[in-house]
Amino acid sequence: MAGSAVADKQHAAEPDLAAAVSQSRSMSDPGDSSIAAQPPATLRSATEDDYPPVARAIQAWWTLPGLDTPSAARERAALVPRLWLQHFATTSLVAESNGALVGFLVGLLSQDRVDEGYIHFVGVAPDQRGRGIGRQLYERFFALCQRAGRSSVRCVTSPANTLSIAFHEAMGFTIERTGGEIAKPDYDGPGVHRVSFVRSTVT
Repeated sequence: MAGSAVADKQHAAEPDLAAAVSQSRSMSDPGDSSIAAQPPATLRSATEDDYPPVARAIQAWWTLPGLDTPSAARERAALVPRLWLQHFATTSLVAESNGALVGFLVGLLSQDRVDEGYIHFVGVAPDQRGRGIGRQLYERFFALCQRAGRSSVRCVTSPANTLSIAFHEAMGFTIERTGGEIAKPDYDGPGVHRVSFVRSTVT
């Protein structure tokens, strides 16, 4: 699932990719001098060697009540096993500052939908939010898709994750509505509804 969004992806009862997005997009005070004094983050393609720090981040970066439990951490870990950085490293990104991981995006170029890219999971370190790292990761992925001839990018989030929804709309995504409803019912299984987004990469 691409629960992505950086208001900068799920709510406490549903700690999945959308949770990653909601937390990675939580706002910090833009006037925070401790943030302003930090060196800019650098972005690069991921490698399999990045998996251990990414796995640790998935365990530790989600700190909202309900997302900070061992069971929630196991759920998140199950969404991003090592295979993602074995087989989709070149379409995934890491952000680093002072040699440390401060953000990541796991994405892919669809093999079946040859004009699409997909954002699966995004995270930004709690003490780095408010620096625009999430936006940087998204924009770099958009550019990657554009160079690969992909005309659109897709992702999903929870209908309860209003922060994620707002972020995606601000990033130029359009909600794919079902009738008049914002969410697609049973998208990820019985009772698991999702808001589905699409964004053009064509300029």
